[in-house]
Amino acid sequence: MLIIFNNYLILAVTDWHGEVAALVAACLWSVASVIYGVLGQRIRPMQLNLIKGIIAIALLLLTILISGDFVPKLSFMPVCLLFLSGAVGIGWGDTAFLAAINYLGARQVLLLGTLSPPMTAIAATIFLQERLNVSAWCGILLTILGVAWVVTERVPGTSEVDSTHLWQGIGFGLLAAITNTAGSLFSRAAFATASIDSLWAALLRLIAGVLTILLWLVISPRQQRTISDPYWKSRRIILASFFAAFCGTYLGIWLQQTAIKFTSVGIASTLLQTSPLFVIPIAIAMGEKVSLRAIAGVGIAIAGIGLLFYFKYL
Repeated sequence: MLIIFNNYLILAVTDWHGEVAALVAACLWSVASVIYGVLGQRIRPMQLNLIKGIIAIALLLLTILISGDFVPKLSFMPVCLLFLSGAVGIGWGDTAFLAAINYLGARQVLLLGTLSPPMTAIAATIFLQERLNVSAWCGILLTILGVAWVVTERVPGTSEVDSTHLWQGIGFGLLAAITNTAGSLFSRAAFATASIDSLWAALLRLIAGVLTILLWLVISPRQQRTISDPYWKSRRIILASFFAAFCGTYLGIWLQQTAIKFTSVGIASTLLQTSPLFVIPIAIAMGEKVSLRAIAGVGIAIAGIGLLFYFKYL
């Protein structure tokens, strides 16, 4: 009755559901990315991707068990789209992202990630007929500019990357951005063709991603040295892996699917790429000095986010 009588009120609340979910996911990914950067020194990218995927699947199944939503009504096409989204975006994309961090470091990889929102918005316009107004496009460009301004700042004490690792890192970073775009588009297409709960969408994507990684491990014998290695016996590594998977994969992908479901995929992709902005307050809280340039970049990005929120439906 409340939904029928106060239809406009409910609409006003749910209009920002996707945007808020995207920003929270970006915040969680900023924390997880730092942990993955440390874990990447001990665990290979594909193995780390597999570990975090298995942990997140277990957590999602537990959530479904608690919620009681055991048998969702899903048709064949949306399930196929979500599986394709998971295989491309998680199986390939996350592995490429983790490999790129090992070669370049988090800042440069996050910079390459800013290519994903405009690619996603343009592809959504072509393939999904999603239209964004001029203000939304300005918001996307401002947000990307702010993020790029933050992550391109040279940090004292960082070492140069040799040319071989540089080009390998750029290649993996570009692959991560492209697969992230494709995965987002497939998810959005699934939500457009059927009513799917974002929790189940996250689970299906993760299952597809893990199966893709397992298939690759079977095909490639060199990658089969995994969890039995001595570093896995470390309690700190186990706890760090679980915490990063909980924040960045379980909650992060669940919120990502919520964002893609409730807002334009171009806007969702832009807000999901704001992870570097959330590192700034964390650095300040830890006593690190933050430059005026970084603060200015955050201000520019926040202005872009404001445009995306305020002018979205004008």
